[in-house]
Amino acid sequence: MRAFLLGLVLLTGAVIPLAAQDRVWLGKARLFTNDKLGDGQDRWRSGSYALSWIRGTEWKGSAPSEFGALVEYRIRSEIIAPANLLNPVIGTDRRYVGALSFGAFSHMQKGKTDVTVGLDLVVTGPQTGIDQFQAFAHRALGLGAPLVFGSQIGNAVYPTVSLEIARDFDLSIANGRRVSFRPFFEAQAGVETFARIGGDLTFGDLGVGDMQIRSVVSGFRTPAIKSAKSRGTSFLIGGDAAYVQSSRYLPTTSGFTVQNPRVRMRAGVYSEGKKMSLFYGLTWLGKEFTNQTTSQIVGSFSVRMKF
Repeated sequence: MRAFLLGLVLLTGAVIPLAAQDRVWLGKARLFTNDKLGDGQDRWRSGSYALSWIRGTEWKGSAPSEFGALVEYRIRSEIIAPANLLNPVIGTDRRYVGALSFGAFSHMQKGKTDVTVGLDLVVTGPQTGIDQFQAFAHRALGLGAPLVFGSQIGNAVYPTVSLEIARDFDLSIANGRRVSFRPFFEAQAGVETFARIGGDLTFGDLGVGDMQIRSVVSGFRTPAIKSAKSRGTSFLIGGDAAYVQSSRYLPTTSGFTVQNPRVRMRAGVYSEGKKMSLFYGLTWLGKEFTNQTTSQIVGSFSVRMKF
């Protein structure tokens, strides 16, 4: 626990420049992702909820060039589960995971290229209390008690570093409808170690003057700082593929072999009015381990309201 608390202190201060100007909270984002919102199941990448807060001196429509000048602080919870919570196939299906992560990410722009560098502390096991929360939720909904907690991934803290490099290209602006393409490269080392390449197409004005952040599970990018411009409705499609070197969620000591490549495909719609904005998207997730019987589809949802 001491190491965990020390890590949080270092994480909070690691990306703050020594001679920082007055810093304020500039924006926030939240995204709920769940298997029930996709293919209606309750398995594998079962559920995730992420909250991000953005802190810096100001937002001028693009990220600053200095490391640590614009920082995203993120808290994320995730449930990863076998296909059947009541009758799991022990030794074949994946083990239950309850994970909490606490992260800080510096968002920068170098020339026309966006760069994000960050550090997460990923906490796993019964110490997170996620298994007990899920058991409570199942009891409250009259569902059977999950029987997978005894074989879950154990208590641990995994420092995880990540890097994303991306750039936006405007393909056309026809009849007032903007079309943009954003290729990206991502690398991560820690709780899961991988290299990923992909891209996203946006049909509409979402992203113009905005700061957006990428979801860990689905890969969708959602606004954390919005420009003053009203965007109406935008459509998003994207996909990526990752080469996974290792995963603490799929330990080789338990006989798991990661699936390569790990592929994601996604499509969503974002609609913004004067008082409310709404996002909903679906992501097809390919197999993550060789014994996984099939792919899955998860749904992602977020809403903003002004009062």
